[in-house]
Amino acid sequence: MLFREKPWQKKLSEGQHQQAHLLMKLCKSRYVLHPPILPCIIERVIELHIPGRNPLRLKHVVMDVNGTLAVDGQLIEGIAKKIGLLNDRFTIHLLTADTHRRQAVIDQQLNLTAVRIQPGKEAEQKAEYVRNLGAEAVVAIGQGANDAAMLKEAALGICVMSQEGLATETLLSADLVMPDVTAALELLDKPLRIVASLRN
Repeated sequence: MLFREKPWQKKLSEGQHQQAHLLMKLCKSRYVLHPPILPCIIERVIELHIPGRNPLRLKHVVMDVNGTLAVDGQLIEGIAKKIGLLNDRFTIHLLTADTHRRQAVIDQQLNLTAVRIQPGKEAEQKAEYVRNLGAEAVVAIGQGANDAAMLKEAALGICVMSQEGLATETLLSADLVMPDVTAALELLDKPLRIVASLRN
């Protein structure tokens, strides 16, 4: 099984320890396929064992907005629902230069708040954000030139085709290339697809 959610042992009360013990006993394993029953004490982690590669323990999804989740400043249809389905497995992060000045609307549509990237050295700002999270636990998704460094930095970099184009340097920095962002998000919902594509 691919999803492993471990009890978080920091600062738990005696009652929380007992609840965690009971949860693991009920599951008869440390491997859990469903969302955490006790979110206050369960760490969200998806662990992938890919033949020929080191194991991946993924906690964060970092995504570009314009060109990736939105086209001409308009959120791609169905994306809000796809992201919502991942909220119980990952912490979702949005990074944007807000090219079309519509990020406030997109934030409301996704019920998330994007981090604004400042003009100048945008690629390095995104890569630094990934490093600060702990790059070994990050999936990064993007398509523009300023996404290349964060895709290369992340444990898993996914490049997506877009109506706004695809930068060659970003393509070459990715572990996987997907036909669109919907397909990329579905990979995270069905991670055996990742294993199938990256096994060596």
